Amino acid sequence: MTTLGGSGVAVSRLAFGGAAIGNLFTEVSDEQAHEAVTAAWERGIRYFDTAPHYGLGLSERRLGEALARYPRAEYTVSTKVGRRLEPTEVAGDDLANGFAVPAAHHRVWDFSADGVRRTLEASLERLGLDRVDVVYLHDPDDHAEDVFREGYPALEKLRSEGVVGAIGAGMNQAEMLTRFVRETDVDVVLCAGRYTLLDRSALDELLPAAVEWGVSVVVGGAFNSGLLADPRPGATYNYAHAPTELLDRALRMKEVADRHGIGLRAAALAYCAAHPAVASVLVGARSAAEVHDCADQFATQVPDAFWQELRETGLLEEQA
Repeated sequence: MTTLGGSGVAVSRLAFGGAAIGNLFTEVSDEQAHEAVTAAWERGIRYFDTAPHYGLGLSERRLGEALARYPRAEYTVSTKVGRRLEPTEVAGDDLANGFAVPAAHHRVWDFSADGVRRTLEASLERLGLDRVDVVYLHDPDDHAEDVFREGYPALEKLRSEGVVGAIGAGMNQAEMLTRFVRETDVDVVLCAGRYTLLDRSALDELLPAAVEWGVSVVVGGAFNSGLLADPRPGATYNYAHAPTELLDRALRMKEVADRHGIGLRAAALAYCAAHPAVASVLVGARSAAEVHDCADQFATQVPDAFWQELRETGLLEEQA
């Protein structure tokens, strides 16, 4: 376990990402979702991340139900604000947004102070909790003015009131997260897909700034949505078909991993975890089997010779 910034909120080094149990791309049964959370607990995972966006609240409901059997003081939960859920009369599904659920609600971008509080209150109700430990501003890419003027100060106020223990922002980019680190008093940032074996853009400014300012980083998207988990023709990179040059690079990395007797997934997770700014690596899973595989890969010792060969072959920069 490690703590987030100066907050005192503790997280396990490997974390459970809740998007998949919100029916990301495909349906998952309640039983499968609960089995995945149970497997995470059995493997020592004590940090669980979710969001209203994930399955229009389904992920939060399932996570809350599955965690209800465990002592509240023994686990950490994070959720997100910025997308407020409103009921809708429109029939259909939410697959256009990536989730195989009925479109009983629609999302409203809302980083206002009132919106932040209302969104968090609704999340607590779905989770069945009286508090969450961490709240992230979720994907404020196109809402910088609103989030820095109202959204972030609202979270700072909630933290000062003791409603939440740690605050931050979660995004699929490094640039604005770096601004949060330098210009606000966040405890943690969640950076998805920008610090991996294939995309090391967070290494330029975000991670050094986090070390300098004492802000923790949670890394998500270690497999870049699939390519680093199973590099093959047709694999996805950032939720789209992987470009040929990146597929070739991933396949070359897999060949090196095979020579050193490890899986590429193990190397991808180890790379994310190794930076001193990184407090936890967040991995999504939709089944107990996926959880156990991730835990096994995370526990694998990656030999120094593997990293050295990556550097010698130009697949990894010297400073990485």
